[in-house]
Amino acid sequence: MIADKLKLQIAQAAGVSPEEVALEHPNLESFGDYSTSIAIKKKLNAQTIADKIPGASVAGPGFINIKLTNEDLVEAMSNIKLPNIGSGRTVVIDYSSPNIAKPFGIGHLRSTIIGQALYNLYKAIGYKVVGDNHLGDWGTQFGKLLYMIDRNKVSDFSIENLEKLYVEFHQHPEWEDEGRKWFAKLESGDPQAQKLWQKCVEVSMEEFERIYKRLGVKIDYAYGESFYEDQMKGIIDKAKSISQASEGAIVIETGHKVPLMLVKSDGTTTYATRDLATIEFREQTWSPNLVIYEVGAEQTLHFEQVIAAAKALGIAGKADFVHTKHGLYLSPDGKKFSTRKGQTVKLEEVLDEAVEKAGNEAVGIGAIKYYDLLHGVASNIVFDWDKILSLEGNSGPYLQYTYARCRSVLAKSQTTNPKSQADYELNSEELSVLRWVYRYPEVIVEAAKRFSPNLLCNFIYELAQRFNSFYNQCPILENEFRLQLTKTVADILRDGLNILGITALEKM
Repeated sequence: MIADKLKLQIAQAAGVSPEEVALEHPNLESFGDYSTSIAIKKKLNAQTIADKIPGASVAGPGFINIKLTNEDLVEAMSNIKLPNIGSGRTVVIDYSSPNIAKPFGIGHLRSTIIGQALYNLYKAIGYKVVGDNHLGDWGTQFGKLLYMIDRNKVSDFSIENLEKLYVEFHQHPEWEDEGRKWFAKLESGDPQAQKLWQKCVEVSMEEFERIYKRLGVKIDYAYGESFYEDQMKGIIDKAKSISQASEGAIVIETGHKVPLMLVKSDGTTTYATRDLATIEFREQTWSPNLVIYEVGAEQTLHFEQVIAAAKALGIAGKADFVHTKHGLYLSPDGKKFSTRKGQTVKLEEVLDEAVEKAGNEAVGIGAIKYYDLLHGVASNIVFDWDKILSLEGNSGPYLQYTYARCRSVLAKSQTTNPKSQADYELNSEELSVLRWVYRYPEVIVEAAKRFSPNLLCNFIYELAQRFNSFYNQCPILENEFRLQLTKTVADILRDGLNILGITALEKM
């Protein structure tokens, strides 16, 4: 990256290590392309440092601004490569995680889309990335469903019918004990409970795979919570030294107001037990340096407790753990969707509507994905179809259209004979694009490190705006440099969209 080269120059001029040099982009490009406060931080003479760096000047109390030369910008355009900073490191990303026996609701769309984008970001910078779909296929909720299946002598195991049974159960609080009893039967290996549960799993997996195919999502592994059933006894045994009995249950104190429940009073395991078994399995299988839970913010306390318990048990290995805490999709009235009240917004209905409005599958699906990702991960999102599908402004269709425009220009150039001009003088529109494209590798790294795909969205949107201004002002076809600039923009838009999980269309 051009930033690495510049850090080395500044470090040599200041007599410090490159790791100590922090670079920023000034808010106004007229101030320069980079700035550093190393002179202030190290109490050095800023002017002395600036004198040794081409294009550097001093501003304010010792800030050093650096303006890249046109030659630097053109060279950077011709040599845009993503850094391989993840070489030898492994990241496990836990994402999507829908619940068995329920429709794929819009509530799981954020985790699926953000998780895939994070997967692609980390892979792009050289990490070994493991995507793990931690399916919700175990727990008391399945006892509730099995009770309803047995009670109604169900033969129709469609997702729609299973959802109706789940909703009906929660209209009868007096059935709660029956649900707990059925989960205890399932966990103890009762043949009837196992058979009914397996039917629910099979139907659900077919549904999920169909949705993933439509979304263009492929997750490496899909281990349900049930997969860890054999490991849970080992977790409970390991926890004996740090757990205690509490009203018939087994809990672990993690420094929070409420202890972490490991075993319920009826002897069944909990979500936490299964997550601890998952952490141990991932450590033994992949030995990750980083584990990312792309899960909603409502699970914050749970993950704080589970991670604390895993470290206390010594099963976390060398991994750092991050919970991204994504926000919610909200209904038009600003309220959270609720499955138990029968108000699930089915994802496929949303996708169908997007495709119908867009008139194209790739545009409609891409529009939904981009609208999600352009928001900060922690933000709540209220759907606005006008913004989602707009061909103007910060939208997926606008970026797909800009990429298609680039490709159209490049296709037409095959029939022209562009001129190469010696000592070509760059104009303001060309420089505006050049002053953006060189930042692409930096943005990819920053988006990964901050778990923020929206940084990439903002970058490619600004790039598209600058290119379209250039396109409208400058004849391109007969100018070799402008064609090369157009190709660079096209390559970045294509790669950026692909990382976001969006199809870059050749024609639109």
